[in-house]
Amino acid sequence: MRICFWGTRGSIPAPGAGTLKYGGNTCCLEIELLNGKKVVVDAGTGIRELGNSLVKNGHQQILLLITHIHWDHLQGFPFFLPAYLPDYDILVDGFPTCMKGLRFIFQNKMLDGVFPVTFEELKARITYLGNLEKGEAEYFGLRVSPIHLHHPQGGYGFRFQEGDSIVTFLTDNELVEEGWKGRELKQYVRFVKGSKVLIHDAQYTYQEYQSRKGWGHSHYLTALKLAQEAEVEELVLFHHDPSRTDQELDNILAELQADSKGNPVKISVAAEGRIIQV
Repeated sequence: MRICFWGTRGSIPAPGAGTLKYGGNTCCLEIELLNGKKVVVDAGTGIRELGNSLVKNGHQQILLLITHIHWDHLQGFPFFLPAYLPDYDILVDGFPTCMKGLRFIFQNKMLDGVFPVTFEELKARITYLGNLEKGEAEYFGLRVSPIHLHHPQGGYGFRFQEGDSIVTFLTDNELVEEGWKGRELKQYVRFVKGSKVLIHDAQYTYQEYQSRKGWGHSHYLTALKLAQEAEVEELVLFHHDPSRTDQELDNILAELQADSKGNPVKISVAAEGRIIQV
């Protein structure tokens, strides 16, 4: 499978000169399968450019997986071009409230009078599948396994498997030894085990995390601990804090690489436009 990052930022978009390298759009990933099918993960502001690319290249059937319905994971959907085109099929699955969230961003905007389109006016065929709330599902030959995130109001992380290639995506996930039932570090280690690549929330530094416990995000040292215990080949730091500059992310990467010399886990930072081939 081929994974492309279209949005790597958390909480709110962060455009500007200080975020050009890693990007300022909020969460959105594209997965291209060996059969050419497309899977989109989350609908942050990065989905706007992704939608333009999908239309340009004629991909008319799209699976959209939503991890949870916090604003930074939905806010780009009203600008997702395929949703406005009658020949497009958008299949939706993910956290059980995901369809409610997609509808709400239109209804809420309409009530405020600041957006001129209702959900019902979208021309694409948008179908909620609801399979992942029952457990593992397979789409287009891609096996998708969900796990509950340790995050306020809940959410799903996903393990993607195509053939022998496995990637795990855990955004908005606060790693702690003693979390909510089913959301302790040891559960995530078991879930991630066998993955070649782990893409994980690393929004905070250790110092920042001390005043943000319970906010539902990890610091990069715990993300590395998970990657090491699960024995993945590569950890990709994701969901960058909106205040984090490119230089600061470079410094974090250099620090982690220096501290983990001799460890087999490769460490990298998610950047808009970056492609990972697994």
